[in-house]
Amino acid sequence: MADIIKKATRESYGETLAELADEYKNLVVLDADLAAATKTGVFKKACPDRFFDCGIAEANMMGVAAGLSTCGVIPFASTFAMFAAGRAFEIIRNSIGYPHLNVKIGATHAGVSVGEDGATHQCNEDIALMRTIPGMTIVNPADDVEARAAVRAAVEFNGPMYLRFGRLATPVFNDKNTYKFELGKGVLLRDGKDITIIATGLMVSEALIAGEELEKVGIDARIINIHTIKPIDKDIICKAAKETGRIVTVEEHSIIGGLGSAVADVVTELCPVPVHKIGVNDVFGFSGPGDKLLKEFGLSSENIVATVKKVLTNK
Repeated sequence: MADIIKKATRESYGETLAELADEYKNLVVLDADLAAATKTGVFKKACPDRFFDCGIAEANMMGVAAGLSTCGVIPFASTFAMFAAGRAFEIIRNSIGYPHLNVKIGATHAGVSVGEDGATHQCNEDIALMRTIPGMTIVNPADDVEARAAVRAAVEFNGPMYLRFGRLATPVFNDKNTYKFELGKGVLLRDGKDITIIATGLMVSEALIAGEELEKVGIDARIINIHTIKPIDKDIICKAAKETGRIVTVEEHSIIGGLGSAVADVVTELCPVPVHKIGVNDVFGFSGPGDKLLKEFGLSSENIVATVKKVLTNK
């Protein structure tokens, strides 16, 4: 995977919106004075009359998006995850979630890999917050190919959706000619019988690297990509639980309320096996280069390998 192409999913987001503009004349984009960072500036350049900069007023932007959706348009409201899920939570809950409006929230710069912006901008709580809103669909794509497919799926889907994108460039491992995106369906990337690693977003590529390293020491790990965290694919999780007996979840998010919690909810109800969570351990982030912060918080293939070995040793 050393020579693989890398691209940030936020770039995929902006480019795909622009590509869909001609096909979906009712698609509009809103941003909170961050178009250069969220990459919605690409859409703005292509369709300036369908782009609305709402300024640094994220809650108001969500209200505007809600209103626009009642007029037959498909609004994508874009800002950093911290300000979308955090600052605007109440408006998303009451003005978008409660009436179940067709609003898409493009949340970029999620997780600790935001880097130098520090704890105030590193959102490790957004999935947990969005999971509590009834009817909210949550998608966290892993690479450029999946992110593009997710944006298209969002346009075609009727209902509120939270799309989570990263700042850092991430390896592109999916084949654009063969990859098929299905909302609510997990993706089996590597079969295995000893243990299951379930990852989402930026951590999927790290899980794949970990799988290769584990194979070298005789550990056969099953790797699953969960891009849709809500509704989650219960079938693929339970099948893995029953066939491998151990699950390790990996996410660039708090271990509270995110992917690990969603998987544990399924497992405890339907197919009980031990679940070990790798994520941000109930602490705030801090400023630093994004790639170094990932390693600092244990969000790396090396820590996945070490954790799997430990879990299997304690079996």
